[in-house]
Amino acid sequence: MKATFPHLGNLYIPCKALLSELGLEPVVPPQTSQRTIALGTRVSPEFACFPFKVNLGNYIEAIESGAECIFMAGGAGPCRFGYYGEVQREILKEAGYHVEFLIFEAPKNQPQEFWKRIKRVVPQHTISRFRKALHIFWLKAQAIDKLDRLVNKIRPLEQFPGAATHLQNRFYQLIDDAALAKDIKQIFENCVAELQTIPQKQAPAPLKVALVGEIYMVLEPRVNFQIERILGEMGIEVKRTIYLTDWILEHLCPNVFKPGWYKQLQFLARPYLQNNVGGHGLETVAHTVEAGINDFQGVIELAPFTCMPEIIAMQVLPAVSRELSIPVLNIIIDEHSAEAGIQTRLEAFIDLLIRKRKSAAIAAELSPSLL
Repeated sequence: MKATFPHLGNLYIPCKALLSELGLEPVVPPQTSQRTIALGTRVSPEFACFPFKVNLGNYIEAIESGAECIFMAGGAGPCRFGYYGEVQREILKEAGYHVEFLIFEAPKNQPQEFWKRIKRVVPQHTISRFRKALHIFWLKAQAIDKLDRLVNKIRPLEQFPGAATHLQNRFYQLIDDAALAKDIKQIFENCVAELQTIPQKQAPAPLKVALVGEIYMVLEPRVNFQIERILGEMGIEVKRTIYLTDWILEHLCPNVFKPGWYKQLQFLARPYLQNNVGGHGLETVAHTVEAGINDFQGVIELAPFTCMPEIIAMQVLPAVSRELSIPVLNIIIDEHSAEAGIQTRLEAFIDLLIRKRKSAAIAAELSPSLL
């Protein structure tokens, strides 16, 4: 069976390996483009959130490439993500696309139902084969997240802009092609060693900016206009607050892997937001508070148009910004957004951060003479 899934950052790399190990033929949708967005927007409700539309575009392009089955995660809570699968199934059916749609809820909630669905569609569904497939999936996902974190530290200091990004893209290709656990580990170690040899400028510590917001907008570079790369090449160290492996450990697996993670976020957000508003709304507020406490120079929130959880968080962030003296830039993205507009807003925001740091430095120099 030819199976596909929506794009979410570099999820396609471990997902492709997972499906192959389980005896399915993965059909990776073409990288998200303007055509993808146009296809999804054409069949979506006008006020559906942007990720919904892009996902539909991914599915249509994958079906055109021969996909017979779509794997999609489910969900619960105030965010509309929990309805994506069922609504998208009906939209594709009405549009004349005949494909099987398999929606999987988190296994920690319904492990028996999850396993029944797996056995129904997966040829190689023995425990040992499933364990091996998950192991390869996890090694690839973990390697990608670790390297991305390191690239975000090195990129703002590189002497020759683009060197870290070039190595990062080559690493993705190598990891995608790797089939054995030992090869994945070796590729990761080699690329980390090569990354650390990139010549760096002797410059003051770069400005640190936290990237918060809705998971899809934060992880998918083809809808956020490569914001991590752009900021890094502008000399900004980006701390992304959402990574795929963290999300899996927090939401899909038992709490023994990351006990108390949500309580800590609730504690940070409580002075400004007391309730779970769905999606990553509470996390957005909590991570903004965290950035203010840890002396970050700024926060950028990424949100899709009409996203209720992020809109709620957006109303709270001015109070956080004011009380913790940390500038916050809210960027809402939809199918009409353009790279030039995003670039202009980022440049203005970084200019503000630079002026703020210079003013603080001047004030620090003058303060002893005023005593």
